[in-house]
Amino acid sequence: MFERFTDNARNVVFQAQEGARRLGHTYIGCEHLLLAAASAADGEPAGAVLREHGITPELIRAEIVHMIGHRPTSDPLSGLDSEALAAIGIDLDVVRARIEAAFGPDAIHRAIMAHRRDTAARRRPAWSKGPVAELTRRWRRRRGRRHIPLSPRPALARPLHLLHPGPPPRGHIPFTPRAKKSLALSLREAEALHDNYIGVQHLLLAQLAMKDGMSPRILSALGVSGESLRADILARYRKAS
Repeated sequence: MFERFTDNARNVVFQAQEGARRLGHTYIGCEHLLLAAASAADGEPAGAVLREHGITPELIRAEIVHMIGHRPTSDPLSGLDSEALAAIGIDLDVVRARIEAAFGPDAIHRAIMAHRRDTAARRRPAWSKGPVAELTRRWRRRRGRRHIPLSPRPALARPLHLLHPGPPPRGHIPFTPRAKKSLALSLREAEALHDNYIGVQHLLLAQLAMKDGMSPRILSALGVSGESLRADILARYRKAS
């Protein structure tokens, strides 16, 4: 099926993967495909229709973060402006590759986690260390009592993956079943329009045909009707042809 994708449609799928990676997500969902379609080149009528309805990549990304969240990563290079650094001759990908070549894969992540462990050890109060604290722990274990941390600091009510962020997703990121379904629907959309290729418009029409999942929720949150978008996209492409 992918051999029928236009270059712009292939780029949308690629950008969906990159968008998921930048958000720290370990999957490609319909929301990432919708975000990539909205970020399509200005020459794409489908992206122009979205912008005319007030749907921008920034708004879609904000809704994704609001509904799903942004998984922080431990890679300090991920927050840097790669384009600005490239303008002065610094390529972040080259920097990361050289670090990993010298110190091994995920070297940045391992260094930061080691730094956090050292920092936590230094901040631990003195009374929670030493022979008295160890004797107290042993007494509790002999009594069969559940171990209770000696530190009075309460546990943070946050998900574990936010407390201990991992390295950014790398390599292949799989599609969710619903995203795979939307890609299959894009072929049906192309066949229904008697097109022998799959373009950005077909990818977007497939997203608008989904009755469940993130794409309808995002569009609803932005106050846009999927039916009106679909009608405008079809009208725009009929006019262009």
